[in-house]
Amino acid sequence: MAGLHHGRQHASMARGCVDLERLMRQLIFAGLSLLLPCAALAADPQGEWLDEHGLARIRIVDCSGHLWGATVWEKEPGGLDIHNPDPAKRARPTLGAPILLDMKPAPGKADRWDGQVYDSENGKTYTASIRVLTPTTLEIKGCVAFGMLCGGETWTRYVDPAPATVSSNSMATGAVRGSKGPPSKPAALPGAPVAGARPAATSTASSADFCAAVIAVK
Repeated sequence: MAGLHHGRQHASMARGCVDLERLMRQLIFAGLSLLLPCAALAADPQGEWLDEHGLARIRIVDCSGHLWGATVWEKEPGGLDIHNPDPAKRARPTLGAPILLDMKPAPGKADRWDGQVYDSENGKTYTASIRVLTPTTLEIKGCVAFGMLCGGETWTRYVDPAPATVSSNSMATGAVRGSKGPPSKPAALPGAPVAGARPAATSTASSADFCAAVIAVK
């Protein structure tokens, strides 16, 4: 009888270990399921990014599986693409000009995209890659001499600030507290005709319009 009693205890303990192991597997699986969406979000480079020096914002959009980026805001607007190797493009504004060109997913690198970057300061196009470091930071690298000489910087994800509040005393005049004039217009691609005859690469354009505009004038 004693042996039978001990046998039952061992069987009960074995079932307990199996149940505990099954529970642990379920908890681990649940934890991974929660982490996967976060990882996917962290690796998404789409959106607006402020360059390292705070001089420009670049919007990145997925255009049929390839990433393209264009300048949609400048701290000091009015610049022209005077160093462009194509004389026909030297009169176009740098605001709205394509910056990231045809970035494709890097083979074997889930968080990296390879393509080209255009530098309007010297009119040169470099082999480049971008990689999301955190949900709010993006690393961009440009290389020359077959990748032997590379440089880069870190961009910061731009988030629209909270909308300005309207005071009760200014409702009649439409004045917005903190406003210093009319809101700035979004950047349109150089050469775009008036009245929306052609889509523009702006911070508010739809992804389809943005892609059509950027690829058309790359």
